[in-house]
Amino acid sequence: MKRFLLLLFTWWNSQTFGTMLWTKLYGEYVGNDEFGNRYYRTRRGKIDPRLGYERRWVIYNGYAEPSTVPPSWHGWLHHSVDVPPTQEEYVAKPWQKPHRPNLTGTAGALRPPGSTLNLGRRPRATGDYRPWTPGR
Repeated sequence: MKRFLLLLFTWWNSQTFGTMLWTKLYGEYVGNDEFGNRYYRTRRGKIDPRLGYERRWVIYNGYAEPSTVPPSWHGWLHHSVDVPPTQEEYVAKPWQKPHRPNLTGTAGALRPPGSTLNLGRRPRATGDYRPWTPGR
């Protein structure tokens, strides 16, 4: 019962009931990534007449966190490449970094000097600021 209610009322926890129904009726499984996210497209690559291309979507494993989509799947989802990573040997570029979770709102978030959330005191003003005044 809890799983059903989560499916019905939460959009941030994997998939909603509507997404599950849409996937069952119109979706074709393409593959999954190292984070357990599952990728789908319209059956047999059918072109959506309203969009002009096939629909592609992801069902996240657990919390819906878009930063967990790897670069290889990101390119496929956004129609940058036509072939999904499961059908070709994808090699990451040297400039692509491994995934790091989004730390916003956690203790590990970036808090630069001067932030009200940074522990400690704010640095003193340097005195080089001059406010704008009209007519100057």
